[in-house]
Amino acid sequence: MAIRLGSQVPNFQQDSTEGQLDFYEFLGDSWGILFSHPADFTPVCTTELGAVAGLKGEWDKRNVKVLGLSVDPPDSHMGWAKDIEETQGNALNFPLVADADRSVSTAYDMLDGDEAVTATVRSVFIIDPKKNLRLSLTYPPSTGRNFAEILRTIDSLQLTDSHKVATPANWRDGEDVVILPTVSNEDADAMFPKGYKAVKRAPTRVEFTNAQQETFEIFGMGMPSSGGVCLPALRQRSVLCLPADGSAGVQEPTNVASDRRPRWR
Repeated sequence: MAIRLGSQVPNFQQDSTEGQLDFYEFLGDSWGILFSHPADFTPVCTTELGAVAGLKGEWDKRNVKVLGLSVDPPDSHMGWAKDIEETQGNALNFPLVADADRSVSTAYDMLDGDEAVTATVRSVFIIDPKKNLRLSLTYPPSTGRNFAEILRTIDSLQLTDSHKVATPANWRDGEDVVILPTVSNEDADAMFPKGYKAVKRAPTRVEFTNAQQETFEIFGMGMPSSGGVCLPALRQRSVLCLPADGSAGVQEPTNVASDRRPRWR
C-alpha cells in the first residue's frame, strides 16, 4: 500500500554498508531522504549516488540525513561503493541499505508492479523530523533524479513549516513567497513589519444560508451540497441560487467579508 503524504513512514531494521541500521534511530531529529535503486552498478544510479555524496555540505546545512537503498546484498554494495568513487570522484558518505529480502521495498511500495520483476522502482521520499512523509517521487529508469529540485523542496518545506507562507512556481531560497490567504492584513502587518506587496484583490467572499439552511462560502461561485449552482449578486448583497430541481430564489447573505490574496513577502 502506498504511503500517503502527511502519514508516518514505517520504521525498519536492515543491513547496510555501515552495518545493521534502525531507520528511526538513524534519522533522530533530522530530516531524511530515502531513495531507491533497482540494482547495484546500474549506470544512472551510479551517477546519482555520486552526485548525492557530493552534496554532503548541502544536506548538513539543512539538517538532512540521506539513505540509499537497493535490493542487492551488502558485499555487492561494497563493490559498488568502490565503483562510485572511481567513476564519479565522490566516495559514498551515507549508508546504502541492502534490502535483500525486499521487506523495506514492500513496506514503502517500491517494487515494480510486474510480479516477475523484483527490482525496486526509482523512488525518492522526503521525511520530516516527526517521521511524516512530505514528498514522494518516482522516476523512470532512463531519467536521472534532479537533486537540485529535492534541495529546493526541502528549503520550501522547512520555510513554510515555520512561517505562514507558501512558495510559488519555480521558487528558490531567498525569493519572494506568498502569504497564506488565511492571514489577515492586520496579522500580515505584524508578521512582516518590513512590508509586503498586495498583488491582486480577490473576489468578495460571501457566506450565506440557502433554503435548506445550509451555510457555506463562495468566491464568485459556489455549489450547495444539495445540488445546483449559486451566483453572487454582490452589488445587491444577495445570492441567486439555482437548485438542481430547477427552482430559483434569492438568498440574503448572512455575512459579507473581503479578502486579499495573494500577497508577497
